[in-house]
Amino acid sequence: MPELPEVEALTDFLTEHLTGRRVARVLPVAVSVLKTYDPPPGAVEGAEVTAVRRHGKFLDVETDGGVHLVVHLARAGWLQWRDRLPDVPPRPGKGPLALRVALETGEGFDLTEAGTQKRLAVYVVRDPAEVPGIARLGPDPLAGDFTEDRFAALLRGERRQLKGALRDQSLIAGVGNAYSDEILHAARMSPFKLAATLTEEEVHRLYAALRGTLGEAVERARGVAAGRLKAEKKGGLRVHGRTGEPCPVCGDTIREVSFSDSSLQYCPTCQTGGKPLADRRLSRLLK
Repeated sequence: MPELPEVEALTDFLTEHLTGRRVARVLPVAVSVLKTYDPPPGAVEGAEVTAVRRHGKFLDVETDGGVHLVVHLARAGWLQWRDRLPDVPPRPGKGPLALRVALETGEGFDLTEAGTQKRLAVYVVRDPAEVPGIARLGPDPLAGDFTEDRFAALLRGERRQLKGALRDQSLIAGVGNAYSDEILHAARMSPFKLAATLTEEEVHRLYAALRGTLGEAVERARGVAAGRLKAEKKGGLRVHGRTGEPCPVCGDTIREVSFSDSSLQYCPTCQTGGKPLADRRLSRLLK
């Protein structure tokens, strides 16, 4: 799933490739991709792109007509830039193509989604706040006003485990499954530690890991072409997706906890005092 660093890089890429250009066509291919009907997709056609912004994991393409094309790539969605789009319009089918945006220059991009769970979402709105997922977003963890005191206030009274709290978009915007693993590893904390139990020193450590991990990932992704961002993300991960490999910090074996639709990875030595986590739903530390 694209998370804050990848969406930030896509925002930079699209800012360079879209701003000042006019949209010729918006072509929905998959029935499920459009989540709004008023304004229609055609409201973007003929408009000039004035800015591209990021809201958490949402991409926001703003036009001079006052209409926004907002995209959430979900778990298996991606954006593929094309210097020259095919002359023949795409036909609805069973392939990964969900929506195509064509510019008057002949360039454009395809939104694709792999797998059978179709969650990629496109909204055509007059105000990004009309998108429910944007309206309920928490603060951006890389924003200048996201201070340690503000972070501590968010965690105060938060009875959930750290893994779930970090992934909650209404608490903090932009962090998903992969970077929550990376942040917790950098902070040397168990994913199942309760957020409200953190000491002042632990809050400081987690805040530094949050800002540092995301900031470094953004810098790695900056300037990387859209087609190479997935590989860049995977190459920069230290524990997520690396079950069975040695921890780059201590050399212990990275372990995994599997759930019904996802999994997490962690280092027992760095994060749980050497104790493995039970690999079952609602896991607790083995005694």
